[in-house]
Amino acid sequence: MSHDIMNLNIERILANIEKVMTGKRNVAELSLVALLAEGHVLLEDVPGVGKTMMVRALAKSVGASFRRIQFTPDLLPSDVTGVSIYNPKEMEFQFRPGPIMGNIILADEINRTSPKTQSALLEGMEESSVTIDGVTHRLEKPFFVMATQNPIEYEGTYPLPEAQLDRFLLKMKMGYPEVHEEVEVLNRAQKTPPIEELEPVVSLEELRALQSEIKNVFVEDTIKRYIVDISNRTRVHENVYLGASPRGSIGLMKAAQAYAFICGRDFVLPDDIQYLAPFVLSHRIILKSEAKFEGITAEEIISRIVARVPVPVQRLVK
Repeated sequence: MSHDIMNLNIERILANIEKVMTGKRNVAELSLVALLAEGHVLLEDVPGVGKTMMVRALAKSVGASFRRIQFTPDLLPSDVTGVSIYNPKEMEFQFRPGPIMGNIILADEINRTSPKTQSALLEGMEESSVTIDGVTHRLEKPFFVMATQNPIEYEGTYPLPEAQLDRFLLKMKMGYPEVHEEVEVLNRAQKTPPIEELEPVVSLEELRALQSEIKNVFVEDTIKRYIVDISNRTRVHENVYLGASPRGSIGLMKAAQAYAFICGRDFVLPDDIQYLAPFVLSHRIILKSEAKFEGITAEEIISRIVARVPVPVQRLVK
């Protein structure tokens, strides 16, 4: 597949999502960044802003199977992964797959279920497989999880531990639409929902080809050093208790490769790193209690760090 056709496929996917989502081009791009980089997304926002619609539109656009898991306090790990049931006719156990056995998964309100059930999903995210009764079942590729959590309600929730937050490539918010965008949402609500008429614009094979091509996007050594410098600053910042891990640096590089590809380039720029750093690193750092008390956010700290780290202007001399 030629580079021009791949770029055209990217634009087709984004245009298809925009048929459903009004004024959310940046969220669609970031979701596609995570999908192409074979990462996952944590979407933190209030109910009713279109989180479910976004992931459904993405799944339909690439012809992928879509599964939705509504996380509740009584949800069991087997409700997510599947279970082996004894068949008396065959006199053997047969595996019945759970909703995690899909391509694109919406994990709705992931912080409402117990850590044990959260771990069942996160094992699949990290290992691309699940183990049930000692048998490992590989997950079909592509495998993409968009998990949501409500930042307002805390009673009866189980916040994700930092080690599990680190499994998400990006964390972002959708936000409320602009006034004119919300008027357009009302206009669309009077007709047949666009999501019902959405057709795939690329195949799963084409999507896998795009994911493979992302790895060929060139990252110059100075850009890699720039990424490491930003991550390292999080580890020594006065307001940060625990900084970003090397996994965060790897995630930032992979996300930058995908974003550069979406922008039509086969190389990463410092601008890509600056734009993506708050989405990739903010959920990977733990603030000191004094900083939280002062109302400082992780996103603000990452933005300040990015503003202070010198931008590479020439190649490293080897």
